[in-house]
Amino acid sequence: MTTTNTMKLTIPARSQNEAFARSVVAAFFVQIDPTLEQVEDIKTAVSEAVTNCIVHAYGGAQEGIIEISCEIDGDTLTVEICDYGRGIDNVEQAMKPFFTTVSTGERSGMGFTVMQAFCDEVNVSSVKGHTSVQLVKRVSSPC
Repeated sequence: MTTTNTMKLTIPARSQNEAFARSVVAAFFVQIDPTLEQVEDIKTAVSEAVTNCIVHAYGGAQEGIIEISCEIDGDTLTVEICDYGRGIDNVEQAMKPFFTTVSTGERSGMGFTVMQAFCDEVNVSSVKGHTSVQLVKRVSSPC
């Protein structure tokens, strides 16, 4: 039997909402019985994606919105994190390790690399005014 469920969350793009976003996604994810490690993985990936929205899409201005949609289909969680900020000029370049557009030295340029390390799939699309990051995490059945 395939279990499908969805949820949506809209939050202001403020740094204090990052922990809330990752906790909500983790709470939604637990319904398909992931391991603790898998829960921590998705929390880390969501944290990176939300932080990218705050820092890069909205320039750290603590304004704008972030929309998070989650879907569970069988043993797979799909999380889509969207912003309506400045967009990513070159997605392929932005996804390379150590690439950052912040020149202050405060950013490592590892956000997408971290997301890729903790998820089964990471898909990014962006145009000026809308960026979507899709994270996919599968819960494997024990052998």
